[in-house]
Amino acid sequence: MPKKILIVDDEEHIRFLYSEELAEEGYQVITAESGFRLLERIEEEKPDLVVLDIKMVDFNGLDILQDIRNKYYDLPVILCTAYDTFKEDMKSIAADHYVIKSFDLTELKSRIAQALDSGLTE
Repeated sequence: MPKKILIVDDEEHIRFLYSEELAEEGYQVITAESGFRLLERIEEEKPDLVVLDIKMVDFNGLDILQDIRNKYYDLPVILCTAYDTFKEDMKSIAADHYVIKSFDLTELKSRIAQALDSGLTE
């Protein structure tokens, strides 16, 4: 059964790009445009990994990350943002990986494979 990845990003073109590329890699991809009801969505969908944007219109991804860690401690989360300044934020250390957004998804795909292969998911 393919691993399920939840993409959380407020930019539709990013969700589409990631969905297409990751589906080609053999992953099952689901998306969310915000952090609204995200914990409930995780409970319903049971993703194997979350790719989470930090700066969204109505939500702060670092706060969402804390919520995810509080309820789903072992769920791998990759922060994917256009800004490298958040690497210094203490809240970002709760993520498994930190990737700068790019239309070349090589690094993101590599980090996803690492997180899924690290034994964190069954």
